[in-house]
Amino acid sequence: MTHEEEIDQQEMDWTGHLGELRRRFFWSFIVFALSFGVGFYFREEVYNYVANDVPFQLTVLSPFDIIWVYVIIGTIVGFLITIPFLALQLWLFIKPGLTKHEARVSLLYVPAIFILFALGLGFGYFIIKDLVLNFLLGLSDGVVNEMFTVNKYFRFIMQITVPFAFFFEVPLIAMFLTSLGVLTPDYMKRTRKYAYLILVILGTMLSPPDFILQLIVAAPMILLYELAIMTSGIVYKRRLKKLAAIQDQLDNE
Repeated sequence: MTHEEEIDQQEMDWTGHLGELRRRFFWSFIVFALSFGVGFYFREEVYNYVANDVPFQLTVLSPFDIIWVYVIIGTIVGFLITIPFLALQLWLFIKPGLTKHEARVSLLYVPAIFILFALGLGFGYFIIKDLVLNFLLGLSDGVVNEMFTVNKYFRFIMQITVPFAFFFEVPLIAMFLTSLGVLTPDYMKRTRKYAYLILVILGTMLSPPDFILQLIVAAPMILLYELAIMTSGIVYKRRLKKLAAIQDQLDNE
């Protein structure tokens, strides 16, 4: 095979891989659209569940407010269902380049992604949301008349819960990138202070301007980062052992 033929073959391979990846993203989008429809169909059940937990009366200022609430509900349900499907599609995409052991181990990432995402949503909704909301209600108690719109309240919930759903994926992402050799625990330790600064800033964005509450919100994210360093270290040691075994095998040959 000539050099030009090798280049053409590589271009064909890249085109085929990109086409396959595009198809998997397309089907993931279809699943998201269907999942969004499921969330929109059960919008009243989800809304009633959330509204029953509200210690005040929600109001609507325009007909479009409730529509945006239903869109938010459908979007969260769509993400919740689509993320494990997208993870499975990505796993199927990289599976041909993995050994049987690597494919079997990496398949565990798919349910782990869904579980961590759901745990993050639950943590943000049942813990962080209540902390922030009780603080805000305490500031206005007996001072002003409280009137909360449906649209803004659900936007507030989405602002609190969705970031934590993605933050809970950080340890898993660290494990995956470490297994690929992109990330090392030493690098995460060296950049720890910068990561802490970013996490504290994010904590201030997700919580009211109260120093103690901001630290309470930032603390779980810092713990997740430390957990990511630990999981990265475990995967990194296993990777070093595997590379050493491969090198010994090559030396013996």
